[in-house]
Amino acid sequence: MRTRSTFASAVFGASLLIGHAYAQVPYPDRLKWWADARFGMFIHWGPVSLKETEISWSRANTNPKCPNQGPISAEEYDNLYKRFNPTQFNAKEWVRIAQKAGMKYIVLTAKHCDGFLLWNSKVSDYNIMHTPFKRDVCAELAKAAHEAGMRLGWYFSPMDWKDPDCRNAGNAAFVKRMQAEIRELLSNYGKIDLLWFDYDGRDAVWEPKSTYALVKKLQPKIVINNRLDLGPGKEAGSPLNIAPNADYFTPEQWIGSFNDQRPWESCMTMSQKAQWSWAGEADKSKPLNSILDMLTGCAGGDGNVLLDVGPKPDGRIGTPQLQRLKELGVWWSKFGNTIRGTRGGPYLPGEYGTSTRKGNTVFLHVHDWGTGVLHLPPFPAKVVRSRVLTGGTAKVSQSTSGITISLPASNRAPFDTIIALDLDRSALKLPPMQVPAAKSLSLGAKATASNVYQGQGEFGPDKAIDGKLDTRWATDNGTHQAWLEVDLGKPRAFDHVSIVQAYPELKRIRRFAIEYWTGDVWKVAFNGGDPGAKLVVSFPPVTAQKVRLNILNATEGPTIWEFKVFAPEAIK
Repeated sequence: MRTRSTFASAVFGASLLIGHAYAQVPYPDRLKWWADARFGMFIHWGPVSLKETEISWSRANTNPKCPNQGPISAEEYDNLYKRFNPTQFNAKEWVRIAQKAGMKYIVLTAKHCDGFLLWNSKVSDYNIMHTPFKRDVCAELAKAAHEAGMRLGWYFSPMDWKDPDCRNAGNAAFVKRMQAEIRELLSNYGKIDLLWFDYDGRDAVWEPKSTYALVKKLQPKIVINNRLDLGPGKEAGSPLNIAPNADYFTPEQWIGSFNDQRPWESCMTMSQKAQWSWAGEADKSKPLNSILDMLTGCAGGDGNVLLDVGPKPDGRIGTPQLQRLKELGVWWSKFGNTIRGTRGGPYLPGEYGTSTRKGNTVFLHVHDWGTGVLHLPPFPAKVVRSRVLTGGTAKVSQSTSGITISLPASNRAPFDTIIALDLDRSALKLPPMQVPAAKSLSLGAKATASNVYQGQGEFGPDKAIDGKLDTRWATDNGTHQAWLEVDLGKPRAFDHVSIVQAYPELKRIRRFAIEYWTGDVWKVAFNGGDPGAKLVVSFPPVTAQKVRLNILNATEGPTIWEFKVFAPEAIK
């Protein structure tokens, strides 16, 4: 499900509770808007979008004190601005798209590590006013955001891999220029709500004390992330790495661990290539399920998600990402109240999904029902009412041993079934609890397949059993029959499997069978038709070392996100 182990999501937050009375830490007033928002848009953009490669990192290195070793020569990269003319850029449209998707703040790469500035600067000529475009992007975005009531933040890279003084003999002069750039950004564009510093793993020679003082003098209520002070061996995603002047820590490309003691935000890409900046028309967006996993996973862990888009060279957001944001907006318009203004818990994120809480209500985001019954640990509050926000009616039973929830398969949402439990007391006072989960027998097993798309490892059979919803097994175009085989290592008993189909709307799979190897022949445990987005099938228990998903009929190149195999005891 997640880049890191699902159960790792409890590690730090839960460890704080061992041997101590539970006390959820409230957010300071200055951070309350940010914490209530839960969801923001990250925008990585600049002249490099012309090359469809990663911003800054694709630039060849001209400074041995910096880590970039990209394929684009510095001469070519540093002159891309002369061709950068995003005539379709519309700041109001960017803000509108973000708001429709449910986002409450925008963070733009005003200056990335390549040193290019998206504002009209008197400090450096390497800026947007010296392009054919000649318009101050930061000014236009600030005006649009302020008019729409959207919170605004700047991403600012203290390092500048183009500037030869950075980290070298002239570093003191460089820092003065860097601080002058910050002064412009925080003085010329009205109220700025957030400043997102970055780091590259090298020494942080940015005079943090005076830099922080400058920032807070110019924008006293600004929210600041934790990366200005970080250097070698410092992990941005660690709750231990929040300097006194920073407000929150920043896991990158993974959903942060549960932590309701210190504020945090995961920054994540929409790009299927996991690229921050525009990666070209061939790049696609991650599926909606993966993005909902990020959103609900972060909120359930008591953190935010900053979801990245990489606009095209002409200034428009590309169709795949735009379409995904529209889909996300439809979901948000119905269920955003289960994310916005909530705190994480009381049930820790796990294989089942995650939970959030607000007032006297717990919102369960159920991603995996197993065979259809969810067993939750008991908590010291009475459930007075239950509601299935995504449709249908659940059977909820509460006893001293826990809470049991069952829901007919026809009423389960394709990925995220949302159930509200109204309690007789404040849900905010309930301590975090781990939900026991069944481990798939196929996780970590050996997988083989009849066919892999163009022989590419990134679409190999192992990707269907790795527990992640952003990797998949795919077959070649024109494939109408295929199989995915899993070797469990030794004979194991199992009686239900879970199939998560990539792109279910294409209805590629028409007929399939779940089969097990008896030593001389494959026997059928279950026959099925279109599995839809996700299907859990049960059958009388069998014992075998090998099990396979045999796709008997498909319209076009079947592809699977996840195939899980469960032992009988997994449903008890």
